[in-house]
Amino acid sequence: MKRYILISTWATGLILMAGCSTDFLQPKPLSFFSPETTFSDAEALRAGLVSCESLLREEWLGTGSPITTQLVFSEVAVEGTTDAAKPSQNLNLQITPDADLNNSATTRIGWFWQKYYEGIRYANTVISRIDQPKYASEAERNAILGTAYFHRAYRYYGLCHEFGDVPLELKERTDTKLDYYSTKREVILKKMKEDLEFAEEWVKDDVDKGTVTKAAVSHLLTKVNLALGLFDDAIASASKVIDGGKYSLMTTRFGIDKNNAAKNITWDLHRPENKALPENQEGIMLVIDRRNVAGNYTGSNGSDLMYNAVPLWWNGILTPNGNRGTLDKAGIEIDQVTSNGRGVGKARSTWYTTHTIWGSGEKDDYRHAPGNWMRIQDLVYNHPNLKTIGDPYYGKPIQMFSSAGVLLCSDTIRNWYEWPQYKLFIPDLDRTPAFGGRTDWYVFRVAETFLLRAEARFWKGELTLAAEDLNQVRLRANAKALNAAQVNIGTILDERARELYYEEHRKVELTRIAYILAMTGKTAYNGKTYSLANFSEKNFWYDRIMEKTEFYNKGAVTRYGNPYTMSAYHVLWPVPSSAISGNSRGVINQNAGYAGFEKNVPALTTVIDE
Repeated sequence: MKRYILISTWATGLILMAGCSTDFLQPKPLSFFSPETTFSDAEALRAGLVSCESLLREEWLGTGSPITTQLVFSEVAVEGTTDAAKPSQNLNLQITPDADLNNSATTRIGWFWQKYYEGIRYANTVISRIDQPKYASEAERNAILGTAYFHRAYRYYGLCHEFGDVPLELKERTDTKLDYYSTKREVILKKMKEDLEFAEEWVKDDVDKGTVTKAAVSHLLTKVNLALGLFDDAIASASKVIDGGKYSLMTTRFGIDKNNAAKNITWDLHRPENKALPENQEGIMLVIDRRNVAGNYTGSNGSDLMYNAVPLWWNGILTPNGNRGTLDKAGIEIDQVTSNGRGVGKARSTWYTTHTIWGSGEKDDYRHAPGNWMRIQDLVYNHPNLKTIGDPYYGKPIQMFSSAGVLLCSDTIRNWYEWPQYKLFIPDLDRTPAFGGRTDWYVFRVAETFLLRAEARFWKGELTLAAEDLNQVRLRANAKALNAAQVNIGTILDERARELYYEEHRKVELTRIAYILAMTGKTAYNGKTYSLANFSEKNFWYDRIMEKTEFYNKGAVTRYGNPYTMSAYHVLWPVPSSAISGNSRGVINQNAGYAGFEKNVPALTTVIDE
């Protein structure tokens, strides 16, 4: 609670000092705030780190949360709110530098630019002020500094795989700066690696839930090592987590439902009450979001997970007799909204996510088992009026077609798809109908660490060892083991989709892999090779999405006439035009494919620490 109280004063002062702006790189006048007073002790600096932690909550939790944009810019989901032509479906038309890029109803591209630089600003203040307080020991100082390094590196890792070359800011900014220049992506990542290696030495694991652990540092370092093509280093950093003795895959039942024989370990792992339990050794970093706790960042409502990712099952579906079949009302005879939520289908799972990755090897997979996995057909016609008028389909399973072949669903994009109930069902204790209540959420967990090490081993050609790491995750889920001959980057991406849906930043990870293929020139499983020279014209990110989705590659059209379109250059997002125009004495580069690219200058190739 003390940490939450400190954050308010600290963050307010820092925002005043740096300028309240809609964009970090859009300057505002300074205030009279005096950081020398605020940062006079170690506890004040720790409060700055709480500010960084609070920003993390927003990534997964809340209406139209930024994670949905990560999903939409990948092969696992598309924008499903087809009730208007405005959402991010026609990417060629709608994703531009001067569009509204930070709107919960459209896209959160701008959120990542704005909020990641805000997090960098908080971290830089701690870093720049690190020697201002007095500490009990060098270890205390270096642990705080290492934690700040983690938060800065976390944001830059994301920015480098969302926007490519971006401005690199390494110090607290106390004046107005109008001469930013973009720095090469690999230069930034090398600096982040250096910082994380320092942090790995000093950050501890015996810290509060919701704060940065040593394992989280090693996990992030593994991602950076992979991005740099340093596969031996990636194996080493991942192994520190896996073999460190503190964290491990959860393989036995635990938590609130552990005595419920109808459930399994997959269900246990994702219950809100279980994620931060001391006995849960899988979560190596979490965001903490609880009811009635001061400092919660997502507002007064909740996670909105079911609202964001569950289909709009409660309207637009008729019985074969032509009557409205479903209703999102709690407390009725057949209440389906309390357990499934009032979904709107913003993150609409693709056929790849709901069917392709679930083959014979996953026939008994807990993650796709009845009760954990939901289909529309698992719901029933529940509208009370059906009982009143005597419609015989009341209480019977929902169906897409009548016996005569008539389509009973008005919008198959928004209303009809499957979802991982074990992950998205978050009881909503504050709202009726349910949208998804408060919940802790995994930032990193050991299952992903195994998948990262499997990937590093794959890049090295160590396919047997890669299969062993993949099988650690698969066998825990009761899937069949893979053999070495089955391992390729597609196999690894498939396993990530099964295990990490709505957890991983899928666009970032898919783009990182696209960069690796372009950087190494290795032939992908699709028989293609790629190059950094024409990365925005030909890349694995785009080819993977075209291969796996049934939207962009087939010209799917919403009921408002808005087609799903995508181009290879969307592998990198547009830098918001406000950031570029407000930087009057320097040049922040725009990415290829977007207006303003022609004004670019060569990005910086060295770290300028000023």
